[in-house]
Amino acid sequence: MPRVDIEGRQLKLSNLDKVLYPAAGFTKAHVIDYYARIGRWMVPHLRDRPLTFKRYPDGVEAESFFEKNAPSHRPEWVRTARVEYSSSAVDFTLANDLPTLVWAANLAALELHPSLSLAPRMEQPTMVVFDLDPGAPAGLLECCRVAVVLRGMFEALKLRSFAKTSGGKGMQVYVPLNEEGVTYEDTKGFSRQVAQLLEQQLPDLVVSNMKKELRVGKVLVDWSQNDEKKTTVAVYSLRARERPTASAPVTWDEVS
Repeated sequence: MPRVDIEGRQLKLSNLDKVLYPAAGFTKAHVIDYYARIGRWMVPHLRDRPLTFKRYPDGVEAESFFEKNAPSHRPEWVRTARVEYSSSAVDFTLANDLPTLVWAANLAALELHPSLSLAPRMEQPTMVVFDLDPGAPAGLLECCRVAVVLRGMFEALKLRSFAKTSGGKGMQVYVPLNEEGVTYEDTKGFSRQVAQLLEQQLPDLVVSNMKKELRVGKVLVDWSQNDEKKTTVAVYSLRARERPTASAPVTWDEVS
């Protein structure tokens, strides 16, 4: 079992030859290498955000599982944040440095899903997210059209917004919140009203209701992600599709 030194932390890496994306021959070594290379840009987006792993120990064609509690066998230097819920408590991993990111990759945590909040203030989101999910035959092009309209709405409210691909057929649009005291009740209500307004303005393109039969050929503007218990895939995270893709930031010029 090879050992590596990353920023002064010792890590044991395992099963490096295991193929996690069979269609592409993409191994666990490739996954670890990707996260090691992208970490410089990814870690600032993850820092102090409770993190949920989606692990694929036998690859994307086998069973997967979500892991919220940080594994008990984690290295002592992996930081965690305890979040108290009404009936339980969860010790989430905080990927605050490159060694932690590489350690997660070695667990075959292909997808990383951070909270919209920073620990320990879980009741306060730092951003609003709109998940644009196309229903076939709609695709990424239709998502771009909706994203551009969203951007225009936010500019009219003097709010900045940022877009990224989902790593699949969809997109996400984020609106940072630089204000104290905003709650999920605020952001969920706001995002729902925005989605419903878009649906009224663009009835042939947008739907705000999650029923699958309503989404054919349209883009679901999913406002429900604005919830303390929900997460959205991280920027630069790999996705567990047939071939390795990543959720990538895009400029508004690129979206246009």
